[in-house]
Amino acid sequence: MARLHRWAFPAFAAFMLALPLLPVPDFWITQSNYIGLYSLVALGLVLLTGVGGLTSFGQAAFVGIGAYTSAYLATAHALSPWLALFVGLALAVAVALVLGAITLRMSGHYLPLATIAWGLALNYAMGNMSWLGKYDGLQGVPSLSAFGFDLGTGRGLHDLIWAIALLAALAVIHLLDSRPGRAIRSLKSGSMMAEAMGISTLRYKLVAFVIAAVLAALSGWLFAHFQRSVNPTPFSIAKGIEYLFMAVLGGVGNVWGAFLGSAVVRIVEDQLQVLLPKLIGTSGNFETIIFGIVLVVVLKYAPDGLWSFVGRFAPPARREPDWHGAAALPLRSKPQRGELLLDVQAVRKEFGGLVAVNDVSFQIRAGDIVGLIGPNGAGKSTTFNLVTGVLALTRGSVSFRGEAIGGLPSREIARRGVSRTFQHVKLVPEMTVLENVALGGYLRSRSGAIKAMLRLDREEEKCLFAEAERQLARIGMADKMHELAGNLALGPQRLVEIARALATDPALLLLDEPAAGLRHKEKQALGDVLRQLKSEGMSILLVEHDMDFVMGLTDRIVVMEFGTRLMEGTPAEVQASPQVRAAYLGTEH
Repeated sequence: MARLHRWAFPAFAAFMLALPLLPVPDFWITQSNYIGLYSLVALGLVLLTGVGGLTSFGQAAFVGIGAYTSAYLATAHALSPWLALFVGLALAVAVALVLGAITLRMSGHYLPLATIAWGLALNYAMGNMSWLGKYDGLQGVPSLSAFGFDLGTGRGLHDLIWAIALLAALAVIHLLDSRPGRAIRSLKSGSMMAEAMGISTLRYKLVAFVIAAVLAALSGWLFAHFQRSVNPTPFSIAKGIEYLFMAVLGGVGNVWGAFLGSAVVRIVEDQLQVLLPKLIGTSGNFETIIFGIVLVVVLKYAPDGLWSFVGRFAPPARREPDWHGAAALPLRSKPQRGELLLDVQAVRKEFGGLVAVNDVSFQIRAGDIVGLIGPNGAGKSTTFNLVTGVLALTRGSVSFRGEAIGGLPSREIARRGVSRTFQHVKLVPEMTVLENVALGGYLRSRSGAIKAMLRLDREEEKCLFAEAERQLARIGMADKMHELAGNLALGPQRLVEIARALATDPALLLLDEPAAGLRHKEKQALGDVLRQLKSEGMSILLVEHDMDFVMGLTDRIVVMEFGTRLMEGTPAEVQASPQVRAAYLGTEH
């Protein structure tokens, strides 16, 4: 099966590029041209919506930018279409950066609504500018030529369209299997985990948005010279919805779903336009009704799209462990044992009139394991989030290795050597255990999106996976590295989170209720891992409400109650304290 998977792309590419040479009707070639053009736009939506979790209804507007730019420059200024391509792509990038910087900060239903708004605005702008021909558009767009040969609008253009579409698919596949690709894949799980690993989520939202805009503009450039004319209709919000429909129908989370969805929509739509008037006895856009019903059925019974049925016969190839012997990733300087590492002074957090954390202070020295315990609602996790930058301080200060970090964003605190896990596990379930842990090495690597698409990042990738395997071996989970993270039980998932945090090469490791929800044996396994880390000199802040779990691990314990520090001492002193017994049991006896 792996061998079949390896040859699937070359075989498909060879067939599509050879199609114009076969004795097939010109109509087939025209249909194939449209499928290739649509696939480019849907491919961008796979990256943006399916992988990044950012729903956009406005991609047709970027198609229009590419089409109108080339058509206008070719007809009004006789500029070479190949030069016009670069102008169109540059304009699409500029518009995407401006729109993305404004709209990608939104979340929930506001983002899709914003994409509808700017999609409508750009479409109406195209239709109301006299120099763009208003709603009549621009006519007489020249066909493309290459090496002195006119490619025309049929068989000659087919291979160019499909060569670009296939190269784009390969580039996106390479991107997703890389450092920036894993960062984009982490966006769907929310920003908190990604930021804690040092990833700027806004930056990678913009990266995905710009790449999707470039692919759409590229499709528009080809479309203008294929149609030999442009007008605003193919770039309307209705077409934007249709592009999203193609991606969702085919499988919005898979690169090849873009091609499948585009092919199904184009072929079925064309056939329905012929068959439905004969069946109903009247003409109209009845195919839209059929597609609406089909989409509801697909979302109900195949939420991963039609590609999920194809994927059963072509499972993803298993990653070959080619990283053995790779160079080690850069290491950060570590503090000397006993050095003051974390200094929390009188931190306070207010939510309106509620004081969740009230002037709490404590310190951690290098090599120590400090427990932060207390009953439910004591303010442990809130204090933890103040230290790690998830929440802003109302007042007080937090210093790490002598540098004030209170008020810094999570990714900047991570950059300084603080790594964490989460009370509710935050892994990327669609990624393997190995890929999730490699995400922790983000700050120790440098490759960007363009380098990844061109496959120039392979040596660094080997270093990242070698580090990920080393950390998994460190916690006893190297045998699970090829499993999907979402298939693991809660206990192993918590261990994977610890391995991911260790891959950042932290000076301080913060664990937020790592034993929560674990069975007795899973707690024992977790305790063994933490004792091993303690023996290696790791400094740890452990937030936990299970006192039995904490007592055998920590050097000192800070006890909280109702947002205040109740006491601080050794495990023996805490166990003997009447105040602690009263806090947990409601009585001193």
